[in-house]
Formats: sequence, structure tokens, C-alpha cells
Amino acid sequence: MNREQLYGRTGPPDLYGKVGRGSMGRGMDEIDFSDDEANLLQEPIYNGSQRSYMEQKGWDVFRDLPPEQDSSSEVSKKWLEITVKVLKVFAYIFTFIIVLVCGVVTKGTTLFMTSQLSLGRALEYCNHEIGRQYQFVAKISIEERVAWTWCLFFAYIIPEVGTLIRSGRICIFKSCRKSTFSDFLVVWVFESMHVVGLALLFFVVLPDLDVVKGAMLTNCVAFIPAVLGLMSRHQKESRRFLKTIMDIIAIAGQATGFFIWPMVEVSRGNLSTWTIPIATFLVSAGWWENYVDRRSPLAPIKQLGKIKDRLKKSRYFVYSFISVWKMLLFFSSMLLFLHLNGSPVGPLFSRFQSGFAVHKNNVTRVLDRSPTALLPDIAGLDKLEEIIQIDSWKHSPFHVLLIQIFSAYLAYIFGKFACKICIQGFSFAFPVNLTIPVAISLLISACGLRNEDACFFKNSIPDYLYWQCPGGDFLDDFISNEHAWIWLIWLLSQTWITLHIWSPQCERLASTEKLFVTPMYCSLLIDQSLCLNRRRDDEGEVKTEELELDRVGMEDNDISQYYETISIHTESSQPTSTKTKTSDSITRIYACATMWHETKSEMMEMMKSLFRMDEDQSARRVAQKYLKVVDPDYYEFETHIFFDDAFELSDVCDDWNQVNPFVRDFVACVDIAGSYVHQTNIRLRPPKKVPTPYGGRLIYTLPGKTKMIVHLKDKSKIRHKKRWSQCMYMYYLLGHKLMELPISVDRKEILAENTYLLTLDGDIDFQPDAVTLLVDLMKKNKMLGAACGRIHPVGSGPMVWYQLFEYAIGHWLQKATEHMIGCVMCSPGCFSLFRAKALMDDNVMRKYTTKSEEPRHYVQYDQGEDRWLCTLLLQRGYRVEYSAASDAYTHCPEGFNEFFNQRRRWVPSTIANIFDLLLDYKATVKINDNISLPYIMYQSMLMMGTVIGPGTIFLMLVGAFVAAFKIGNWTSFQYNLIPIVVYTGTCLLMKAKWQLLLSQLLSTFYALIMMAVIVGTALQLGEDGLGSPSAIFLIAMVGSFFIAACLHPQEFWCVVPGLIYLLCIPSMYLLLIIYSITNLNVVSWGTREVAAKKTKKELEEERKQAAEAQKKSKKEGIWGLIKGGEDGGEEEGGVDVSLGNVLRLMLFTHKKESQDREQLIRIADSLDSLGKRLDHIENVIDPHSSQPKQRRKSSRKLSLRGEAMNAVSEAGESVDMDTEEDASHTTEPKEERDDLINPFWIEDRDLGRGEVDYLSGAEIQFWKDLIEKYLHPLDADKKKQEALTLGLKELRNNIVFAFGVSNAVFVLIVFLLTLNKDKIYIEWPWGVKENITLDADTLEPVVVPEYLHLEPIGIVLVFFFFAIVIIQFVAMLFHRFGTISHILASTDLNCCKAKEDVMSDEALIEKNAVEIVKQMQRLRGLDDEYDSDSAASNRLQTRRTIHNLEKTRQKKRAIGTLDVAFKKRFFALSGEDEAPGGENEHKSSQTPILGAKHHPMRRETIKALEHARDNLISERKQSKMQTLGASNPHNNNKEKHRGGTRITGDTVDRVFTPNGGLDNGGFDGGPSSNTDDEASSTTRNSSNRLPAYRIADRNLSSSDQGNSSSATSKM
Repeated sequence: MNREQLYGRTGPPDLYGKVGRGSMGRGMDEIDFSDDEANLLQEPIYNGSQRSYMEQKGWDVFRDLPPEQDSSSEVSKKWLEITVKVLKVFAYIFTFIIVLVCGVVTKGTTLFMTSQLSLGRALEYCNHEIGRQYQFVAKISIEERVAWTWCLFFAYIIPEVGTLIRSGRICIFKSCRKSTFSDFLVVWVFESMHVVGLALLFFVVLPDLDVVKGAMLTNCVAFIPAVLGLMSRHQKESRRFLKTIMDIIAIAGQATGFFIWPMVEVSRGNLSTWTIPIATFLVSAGWWENYVDRRSPLAPIKQLGKIKDRLKKSRYFVYSFISVWKMLLFFSSMLLFLHLNGSPVGPLFSRFQSGFAVHKNNVTRVLDRSPTALLPDIAGLDKLEEIIQIDSWKHSPFHVLLIQIFSAYLAYIFGKFACKICIQGFSFAFPVNLTIPVAISLLISACGLRNEDACFFKNSIPDYLYWQCPGGDFLDDFISNEHAWIWLIWLLSQTWITLHIWSPQCERLASTEKLFVTPMYCSLLIDQSLCLNRRRDDEGEVKTEELELDRVGMEDNDISQYYETISIHTESSQPTSTKTKTSDSITRIYACATMWHETKSEMMEMMKSLFRMDEDQSARRVAQKYLKVVDPDYYEFETHIFFDDAFELSDVCDDWNQVNPFVRDFVACVDIAGSYVHQTNIRLRPPKKVPTPYGGRLIYTLPGKTKMIVHLKDKSKIRHKKRWSQCMYMYYLLGHKLMELPISVDRKEILAENTYLLTLDGDIDFQPDAVTLLVDLMKKNKMLGAACGRIHPVGSGPMVWYQLFEYAIGHWLQKATEHMIGCVMCSPGCFSLFRAKALMDDNVMRKYTTKSEEPRHYVQYDQGEDRWLCTLLLQRGYRVEYSAASDAYTHCPEGFNEFFNQRRRWVPSTIANIFDLLLDYKATVKINDNISLPYIMYQSMLMMGTVIGPGTIFLMLVGAFVAAFKIGNWTSFQYNLIPIVVYTGTCLLMKAKWQLLLSQLLSTFYALIMMAVIVGTALQLGEDGLGSPSAIFLIAMVGSFFIAACLHPQEFWCVVPGLIYLLCIPSMYLLLIIYSITNLNVVSWGTREVAAKKTKKELEEERKQAAEAQKKSKKEGIWGLIKGGEDGGEEEGGVDVSLGNVLRLMLFTHKKESQDREQLIRIADSLDSLGKRLDHIENVIDPHSSQPKQRRKSSRKLSLRGEAMNAVSEAGESVDMDTEEDASHTTEPKEERDDLINPFWIEDRDLGRGEVDYLSGAEIQFWKDLIEKYLHPLDADKKKQEALTLGLKELRNNIVFAFGVSNAVFVLIVFLLTLNKDKIYIEWPWGVKENITLDADTLEPVVVPEYLHLEPIGIVLVFFFFAIVIIQFVAMLFHRFGTISHILASTDLNCCKAKEDVMSDEALIEKNAVEIVKQMQRLRGLDDEYDSDSAASNRLQTRRTIHNLEKTRQKKRAIGTLDVAFKKRFFALSGEDEAPGGENEHKSSQTPILGAKHHPMRRETIKALEHARDNLISERKQSKMQTLGASNPHNNNKEKHRGGTRITGDTVDRVFTPNGGLDNGGFDGGPSSNTDDEASSTTRNSSNRLPAYRIADRNLSSSDQGNSSSATSKM
């Protein structure tokens, strides 16, 4: 299908493609809306590049280079880079040590326990205390063996209890799917085998083996996984034959453990070792699930693989029962095997308590049995004389058990941490595989030391306890005779079976379920559990780097197999039967910013952030296109900015609109912001202007070729304010551009899941990494509806300092707590990422369009729209998270009034939305897995604290006054009550300016008072002591703040303004709450409100009201009474006599004819219009006039019928308006304008001379329907407005009454209890004072303890707030750990990978692709050295100012794109002769590769890039030959060629050299442009080549399609 036929002139390309319209007059029924794979989403998005030039005038070569100053986000980024890399190095080393040490300790303590279970075991005892001349042997008592048996049991069940708790929590508070009985039965069988095998191994086998053999044997428990792994090999695996051979060898190695040692031990009389093959076989059944695959060719294994897939959803349900069964079965098996092994079972229960208490152990002296020694005559006499009883160490089994439990848990936790932050190879796989070798080495050493000296570990390990050490010489006897060498085979076979742990495929911060198969671990075999339980198929569910396509018809090096939207070659026309396409899973981000009255500096911050995103996206796209790498973080990006109230009345005619000064400021900021980011003066193309039903649209193409679309809203055409702008972009991007795509519903599902809206404010400052971190959270959890970052306030002044601390505490503690124990309640619209699928759900996007009808709606819906949107998401079951590592900076109110007005909006909306959630908590808890009853209780506590907050602050002030000024309680109460009553009355009765003035005065007064409060509190603490509740609470609160600051070193200095925060407590928690509640009826925005031009409707209304007022005034008063209330101007008389202006007499009066009056009015209007036009002509003719002028672009005007219109000059001649020069010197009559064809604002020269484009018919209809249904401007109905005002006042009065009564009751109760503290009190047990008095009778000193008396309500409040502090502090610690994990997971260390000089070219480029491209696409230093050196030169004598200016004059100023800069450097990497382009290119190759000498590139990197360049040229030569028909058997069939292919007669060298292709001469300063669309190159002005055929580009207007030298690029 022809692209022009499908799309028409639809404006800019977008991330999905667009439902297009045909050309003029073409019916919609001719368009094929099929679901063909080649349709829409396969459309190239960023293909083609452009580099055009502007003339540089000789007199205008002087420049103002952008300063190299950093924004807040850039400074933070630079500081973090070094810190995070150092931290990751530390994480590598520390995690490795912890996993290795804890694994060895766990293994050692477990074997220590089993060594004590051997019956009749004797151990050489240290003789230092009982006789150095004798040798003694200790025998373990029954009590000791009972204690160690129970220790082994507890060591096993602790992880199982953890499994039970985790499974129960998820089943109760979240959701889990029930399993089928057959699935449950399979899990039950395998887990039962595993448990029986563990009991047999640890209670029968290991006690009869020495510890070295026992440690070695634990490497022989992977037989069943090895067999299942072999049987799961499928045909699609690479190197299947080699892997099968290795599997067979590994199975044979594991099988040797079944007979080697049993044969040796049985020959020596140790019959219990025949259980070794049974035990090891049964134990290995525990890890069956990780080694089955449903792709196996064997039916039983395939069935097990399906069960494994189903268990991913029903695991926690299954294990909530299996964990209990495993504990019971292990206990039963323990009793059974102990009984069968000859160990009595009864003492396990009868001597349980004595086993863990201090008990007696027997020590026997070893008699000399030499031939000369005399034997005693009496039988048994030696025994009576040899036995010595010693006391056991207190709690020694318990201490070993604790060490075993904690070391196993730490090994598991840090192992999981290593997998999460992508350091698995070095910090997980390596230490896990080293555990047994290190443990064996240490055990052999320890045994050697103990055998030489029985007292070596005295005072460290009880003398009567030790491992069961091997006897004889290690090398001679143990390795040869005991066949210990077989252990190496077991170790190597286990390493092969668990080879997957060395090459993980999981995404960053993968969940535990994606990392490990079973929920917990087996502490008795910790290292085997970690490596065998680590998932083999741990790929992310949807990851762009692992997208697989049907490779039929594709070359191996075709990058389009991964990203079809960035295809290099001609698009494939292969049909496919798949329901979805892999390209649907690519991350798509729409940045949606709402703007209103931002200042120029605020706009600059947001624009710089967008330029940085554009640069980052370009680097990732170019890296894939040219360097052939697959980027896991690749995303497609498009910006939409919605300007509220963007139009004002024109200075030329009241019937026309022009853009307001804020839009003009924005347009002026674009080039400046780009120059700041790219550090060179750049000039973007003027925006494309598009009239729309809601106003207008400006379309920019940024240097990285992402689109920035500015939607200009006319409030007379569409509803204004932020919430309605959000509804606009939700319905436009998700409704029109996604849901109306002619594709299958399955593809829409995937698209919605991977499309995100990045909501921004007009003053936000952020880095691309901050967005990547939020996307990471979205990829990690598909149920995540929104994610927000850490917002930093920016500005200057005391109010900003206060907000620094307030924002820090709010994020460190409150948001972190909400994230950890439930969901974040509010994801701020200034910087948040929303999932499209979540917004499109029922009761979210549609409900968000609800028009406020009731008074409470205005408070909940319009005053805090971001919080309401998050409330809707939470009530639909979605999770909202907070990422502390994602930093963004926003301007905050710097003035007191602006701050109070902002919080006047926030406070009521926050309370309203939380109340809404709490009132509907049952439904929310039921549908949302992340919100539980404890979380609802926590939010209720916070709400209660907010409600009684003013009363609490009031009581604090009363108590502080008493302590500081030594006045009575009632006096202090009155002093504090009077200002509060006066302030409340002022807020209820007076205007806002008086309220704010009094607020400022009282805030200043209370700040001074707070100094006295601090002194009074210190005095009170000194009197009550540090043990008092107030002291404990204060220390806990300040300590939590300080520790939180230390854990956020980047933001540590935010804690410094804490003193200002302390002084402002009465103002912010008392006055501000009162101000917010009493002004709840005020629904204006309160911030950024400036004077603006009135609309035509408003002016007409004003005139009408003024006329009525004048008429009314004439009718009033004495003169009106005399005249009888008649207006003489409306009457005339039959006889009219006048004496000048003094006396006038009218007889026979009657009403005037209205025609004359109307005619006079028309004449007056015409004169007024003529005056405005004369002023306009003067301004155009004399542009240097001091009078204000209106510059605008005049172009050919179209009537509604599309006919050309001519202007009439003052002389009455007809003047053609085709040219701007002629038009600018003419004055045209008031022409008929259509806002969708020729609105006045598109002629504004301040918006640039960009082309004008028009919306498709389908999109125009969409906007009209949307406006009519949801976004029609609200008409100002006086009656409704009056009713609303009354309703809001009534709501305000009710809320004020409720707040006032609740706080009054609370204050009164607490205050009265305080007054009667000597009668009704609670004695505080800590901080007791002792009074010493003399008894009057006995004169003896008497010590009387004096307890601190606390009123009951007060102590409850203290504990209430203390509990909140503790909850937030603990949650902050956990969240901080998660944040550090997130940062570390996103950080790459080159030092931990292979060196560049030994890496292959492909590996070197793949590792550094994005960074290489970012440096090579720099615009600075691309054309001359002046860009890169002049600004950096600080020495006057080294500057060549005039030479540089002359060099600049001789060049044309480039409008560059980033991929052009990359291509120029990429194809000019070296000056070798084979570099494409010949002599000119050789000359241009001297251009510094990375922007001169400031960014040198390693030789290995240049070599790798040259190799990639050569490969690219070779591949494209082949592709070009195929396109030309060299190898195309269907080259004569025109229908085989796709509509988007350009067939040219270019030579291959011409196409693929940097100076080749369409308009590519621009590289060497030629007048033409160049384009980067290799697959669609074309030439012109070449008579000896084939004629070029070009399909009309959908992005060019009709006038441009015929212009072969157009500067417009197909982006």
C-alpha cells in the first residue's frame, strides 16, 4: 500500500504511527485498516537525517557561547558517578567475602553438630587443668547429644518457618492461585523424598563419617538434577551434542558416590554407610523443578515442565501446606532414623531442658597399656579411679545454633543481593563454588592443630567438643586408601551441573521469584541449595534484548530482527501468523509536560532536560543502527507539552488570537537550551505550525530527531487547567493513537503494557538516568501502575530552606515507609512515570474526566489532581512505588504568600483523598494486593495526627510557656488561645491579603517564641532527665533524622535547615492548617497567577456590565428623580428648542429611531479598526519605531473553499500576497479566517518561518468529539456559580466546625488532666529520682524514689507519635537498602570485566556502545576548532579571536543533527586511504574524533569502530546491490517492491560514503543538505544515471513534495 494513500499529510511521525487520512477528497472507505504485520508499527520512526545550513552574515559573526555551567541534576550526577563506582567495588568485595565466609561457617557449624551425634565417640581432652602428666579422653553424655540433635532439627526448620510465613503472608494479604491436586501431589512426592534424604544423611550417614569426608560428600547430591537436565535438552539448544556428553560425564561422576565410599567403609565394618547412595539420591530430588523443561522431547519431562510453569502462579499456595508437611516429616524421620541407628528417642523429650542447661560430662584418664605395666587385681578398679566429671559450657549448643542460623541467612541474603545488582559471577557463583574447597582446607588445618595439641583451642571451643577428624597421614592414608581424590570428580560434576549460575540472564533488581525456584533455602546444605535452587531460566518476562523473531528471510546481521522500528534494510514483506510482534515490547515513553505561566529560567530547566533525553535516545538508537548492538535499556521517546491559556487577543483585531508572551518566551528558549546542553551554538528548524480544534500545535524536531510537540490550548475552545490537560494527553495518546490503531487486540495489550507516560511540570530538571531507573521499576513489576522519583526543591530564601528539609524528611521517611509497607499515596505530577495499561483500566482514565459538580469534588478532584489519580490507581489494584535514586529538581515557592497558597490547595486535597481511601478500605484491601489492614491502620494513625496536629502544637506551646516564662498553666493557656482565636476569625471573615499578612506576622512571632520553647524544652528535659518520655521521643526523632541524613550522603546538607523547620513548627502545623481549612472554599490555583489579556467574551461582558452600571447610576439620585428616570439620549421631541448647552426644551417627545444610533456605532467601530490597522502599517513600515509592533508572517490566505485571496493596498490596487516581502508592506481588509485553515497566530514571526501543516480528518473529528464530550469549556453560569460558592462555604463551615470541636475536646481533656496530674497519673518507670530525707524519730536517712507523673492521654500521645517514628525509621532502612541495590545494579564497572586490549571488537563495542556514540555524536567541535577551543581558552595571548571570527564568517552555520555528527566522525575514524570518500573525506578525517583533545579515545576502541564501520559498509553494499536488482529474481515485478523503497542509480560508493547519498554534500560545507536514509537514497542532477523515483513522504506538505531542494528532513 502506498504510504501517502494510508497516512496523507498527518504531521509528525509518532511512536505508533497514526491513523491517517487520505488526500483531499479521498473517502475513508478506500483506506485499508488491516492488521498486516507490515503495517504501521513497522514504519520507520527515526529514519533519515538532515543537516541544513543558515547563511552567516559577515557583520554577525560575533558569538555568545553558552557557559559551561551545570544544572542541579548535572552536579548531582557527577558527584554520584565516582561515589557509586567506589561503592560497587566495595559491594563486589564485601559480598564475595560475606557469601564465602558465611557459607564456610554454615558448613562448618553443621558438620560440628553432626560430629556430636556419633554413638560412643571419644575425644582427647586437654589435660592442663586436671593433670598434665596424664592423657584424658572425653565422652559425650546423653544430654549433650540430645541438645545437638535438637540443634540440627531447629537449623532445618527455621527456613521452613520462613517459607510458611512468606507463603501465608502472600496468600492472606495478596493473591495466589490454587493449584491442581496433581501438581500438588508431584511437589509433595519430590519434597518428601528430599526431606527423608536429609534426615537420613544428617542423622545416620554424617555422624559416622569424619568431617572432611562429610564435607566432600555434600558435593555429591546433584544426581537427579543432572539426569533431568540431560533429559531436558531440546533440539533448539546450541552445541547440544557437546552438552549431552558433558551431562553424561557429570552423571557418572555423581554416581560414583553411590559405591566408592560405601565399599571402603563396609569393608572396615561401618555398615551404616550403605545408606549413602539412598541418602544422596533422595536429597537430590529437592531441586527437580529447576532442571525440567517443557521443550524436552520426552513426554514425562515435558509434563513436569508444564507443572513447573503452573507452579509460578500457585507456588505460595502449595508451599503454605508443603512447608508444614516438611517440618512434620523431618521430625518423624529424625525420630525413626535415630531409633533404627540405636540411639534412644525418649531422652530427646525427657532431657530436653537439661541438654541446653549446664550438665555433667565424663572425662576418662587413659591408662598406660605397655607390657611392663601391672594390671589391677580387682576387675573394674581402673574405671572407678579414671572417671572425672566436668561441667558443660553454658548454652554452647544454642550459641552454635545461632551462628549456623545467621550465617546461613546472611549467605542467602547476600547471595540474592549479588544476583539482584548483577554481580553474580564474582560475588555469588565464585564464593558458592569455593565454599567446600575452603571449608575442607580449614577443617584439615583445624584437625591437624587439634591432633597435635589437644589444648590448642582451649577457651575458644569446649575441650569435650570437636569435629570428628580423620586419622592417619593425610597424603598417604586419606587420599590413597580412603579414596578422597574422588571428591574432585564430584566437585567438577557439580560445577558443570550448576554452570548456569556463572552466566545469569535476569534483569536488574529481579524479584526473588525470578532468581530462585523455591521461596527459601536449605540451611543444612547452604551452598548446594544456593547454586541448585538458582533459576536456570531466569530471563525477564519481556525484555527487548531477548526478543526473538522468525528469522525466515532475514540475514544474520540484520539488526531489524531485534528492533523492527529501526530497520536498516528494506522492510520485509514476509507474512507471519503471530498475534503479536516483538517490536511491540519495546519501551515507549511519552513525556507529557503541562505549562502555564512558567518563567523563562524555569522553562530553560525543563528544555535542557528534554534535550538530554533526546541526546540519550539518539545515542541508543544510533548504537543499534550502526554498531549492531542490542541495548536492554533502549526506548522510544516523544515529548508533548500542553500550554494552558496560550492565546490572547490580537493587537490587530479583536476577532483574532495571537500567542501569549509565555509561548513566545518558550520558543525563544528552545535554541538557548539546546546550546547549553550541546555546548555549542545550535539553531533548530522553526517549528511546524498546525491549526487544531483546541487551538494550535508547534512541532519541533530536536537534534536527536525525537519530536517535541507543543499543544497550544485556547481556553475559549477547550477546558483549561492542569487536570484537563492531563485528560487531553491521556485520551490523545492512549485513546486515539493507541486504541484506534488497526491492529490486533493482543498487540494493543503488549503496547499498552510497555508504553509509559512521563508526567512533567514546566520547571522540572532531571537526567536520562532518572527515567531509566523508573522504567526499571516498571519492568520489574507488571502490576506497577506508577512510579515517582525523589523531588528536590530549587530556589533561594528562607522558605526554600524550610522546604529543603521538609521535602527531605517527607521522602526519606514518609514516602519510603509507604513504599515498603504498602503503596505510595501520591506520585507527584512534576516527575512521575505512569503505565498506559493502568491508566486505561476501568474507573481510572474515564473517571478522571469527571466534572466537578459537588463542592467536595472541587477539593478532591481539582485541587490535588495528582493525588486523586493515584487514589484511582490504588482502588483498581495497582501499585505505586518510589525510587529514591531517581532525582528530579523543581522550583518551589520562594515567597511566603505563594507557599501558603500552594499548601492551601495541597492540605485539603490530601485529607480528602486519604479519607476517600480509608472509607473504602475494605474494597481497596480486597482488590489491591499491596494494601493490607496494617497499612490502613498506619494511614489512619497519620490522619489522626493531622487532625489533632493543631491541638498538639497548641498544648506544646502552653507547656513551653510555663517552662520558659515561669507562669501558670491557665495564664499560658490564655496567652496562646487569644492569637489563635483572632487568627481563625480573620481567616473566616477577612480577605486573603489580610489573612496572609497576619499569617506572616504570627509566623514571625511564633518563630521567636519557638526559641523560648527550645530553651523551655531543654530545661524540662534537664529536670525530668533523659529517661522521661519527652526526652526519649525527642532523641528518637532527632536521631532518626540524623541517621536518615547519613544514609543519604548526597542529601546530607538538607538536614542543616532543620533549625528553620523547628522554628516554623507553629506556623506550618498550626497556622497553615487553620488557613487551609478556613479557605477550603477558595478553589483558585493560587500560584503563578499573573495579569493577562482578557478574552473577547470577557471584554464584551465587561462592556455590558459597565453600560448597565452607567444606566443604573443615571436613574439613581436627585437628577434621575427630576428626569423621571428616563434617559434623554433615547428620546427626541417634535419641537426642540435649545439655548447653547445651558437650556434645552423638548415638546411632544418620542423614542429615537434606532437606525441612526446603530449606524453611528458601526462608524465608531470602523474608525477604531482603521486606527488599529494604521498603527499596524506604521509598525511594519518603520520596524525601528519605538512604538510596539506586531511582527507576523503573512502567507497566501485561503478561504473556506480553498481559493486564493488577495489583499487591497491603500491605493486600491490588488496585491498578490505570495511573497512575505510584498505582504509585509500591505494592509489587507478584515479577511474571513478559519481557525483550522488560516488562523492569525500561524503568521506570527516570533514562532519562526516554519511550514504549516494540517491534521488528518480522523484526528480533527477525534478532537471535536473529545471536546464535545469531556473537554468543552465550562460556561460561567451565574446561578450555578452562586450555588457553588454557597456550597463550598457550607462545606468549609462544616469542616472548620469538625476540626475545631475535635481539637477543642482534645486540648481540653489533655489540659485538665495536666492540671490534675497529681491525682490522675501514670508513674514512669525510668528516670527515677531518689530523695534522701532524715527520719525525725530515728534520725536515719530514708531514700524515697520519686517517679515522673504522666497524664494518661499525654503518655498515649507520646507513644503514638513514637510508634510512627519507629515505623518510618525501620522502613527507611529497608528502602535505603533497596535504593542502593537499584543504583549499584545500574552501574557498570569496566575493571570487573575483561581488559579492552584482550576483548574482541564486538565485545568492546557492545560493552561501551552507548557511551561511544554519545561522544561521537557531539555537535561541539564538529565543524571547526573554534567551537571546542575558543571557549575553553582562558589565556588572552593564546586566543586567535580575529582568525576564528573570519573562519566562522566563511562557513555556513549548520543546523545539525546528532546522527550526522556521528556519521561524520564514524566514517572519518582514520586518515587511511581506504576511508570512503576519497580526498575530501581524508581531509575531513582530521576532525577530532571526540570533540578535539578533551575526550581522547583508546586505540583499541578506534580499531574496533573501524572494524564495525568496514562491516557496515560491506553489508550495505550487498544490500544496495540487492535493491538495485543484482540478486533479485523478481526485479521486473514492480508489485514486489514496497512502497517506501527508493530505487536509484547511485553507485555503491556514492551511497555509503559520508559525502554520498541525498544532500550529503553538506559535510564539506556545500550548499545542499544531507540525509541519512541509506535504504532510500536518491540523487539528482545526474544525467548518466537511472532516473530516481521517490514515493511522496508522509511528513512533507504538498508544497514541499515537489521541491527537490527542500530543507525539510524526513525524521
